[in-house]
Amino acid sequence: MSEQVERIKTLIIGSGPAGYTAAIYASRADLKPVMYTGMEPGGQLTTTTEVDNFPGYPEGIDGPTMMMQLQQQAERFGTDVRIGMVTAVDFSDEIGGLHKITVDDSKFIEAETVIISTGASAKYLNIPSEQRLRGGGVSACAVCDGFFYKGQEVAIVGAGDTAAEEASYLANICKKVTMLVRKDHMRASKAMQHRVNSIDNIEIRYNTEVDEVLGDQVVEGIRIVDNQTGEKEEISVTGLFIAIGHKPNTDIFKGQLDMDETGYIITQPKSTKTNKPGVFASGDAQDKIYRQAVTAAGTGCMAALDAERYLAAVESKEMMAS
Repeated sequence: MSEQVERIKTLIIGSGPAGYTAAIYASRADLKPVMYTGMEPGGQLTTTTEVDNFPGYPEGIDGPTMMMQLQQQAERFGTDVRIGMVTAVDFSDEIGGLHKITVDDSKFIEAETVIISTGASAKYLNIPSEQRLRGGGVSACAVCDGFFYKGQEVAIVGAGDTAAEEASYLANICKKVTMLVRKDHMRASKAMQHRVNSIDNIEIRYNTEVDEVLGDQVVEGIRIVDNQTGEKEEISVTGLFIAIGHKPNTDIFKGQLDMDETGYIITQPKSTKTNKPGVFASGDAQDKIYRQAVTAAGTGCMAALDAERYLAAVESKEMMAS
């Protein structure tokens, strides 16, 4: 058994902007990082056709290309990027202890430090036409993609604070925003409800759901249904934004890491440290507020620096003990 266990200094779980940025910093610090990409190499940005708001790309870039370039940059400094899924973890409670990781139910790793960057997945309506047109007018991030619909008519699905905030954002740049609320009331705070109700070009449709997204290659409209009467209606929009929440990809860490009620990993203020020594969390797995590629990259950098300092402190303590 011991011959099958691989010992590494820094393991990175996940491969979005947070993971790749952590890998760049960790490899440059000679932490010899090993990254397992997970089921969705590159994370949510691989489903984004255009990224216009990441610094350094004046002409914009498509998401998959950007992730490929980040991977190449990480590999240039020595990151070992591997395709695989972490299927079990056993984090140590001891400072300087080894964290036991299982990959694909068959490979065993002992890591001195672990950086978690497993991200979060946007919740969708799971209508076939919606899934088919993701990237063609269907988006789960108004702040990311709203700019492409400047002066156009769009719709947004959701009833919470995030939906209200994104509807307000879209109203500033779009001709009209139709907000679709499944129930007869919104879940958003009163302040956010007052905001959307006070904006002239936001129309709120209650007891309304999306029945079908219309269009072959791009969104041309949606068919909506009144869930009280069953009456259906088609409205013309060029963009459909889904704002019904995100689910952090953290189930595997439950019971070991401190999390909030929705599964986001809790980190210490102004750091990426979790409640386990030598385990750090970055990106959308611990950030439910900003959820942007650039903020994920920033916390990836922080996680690598935190891991480097942790290892230096452990090494210093061991030298003093000897």
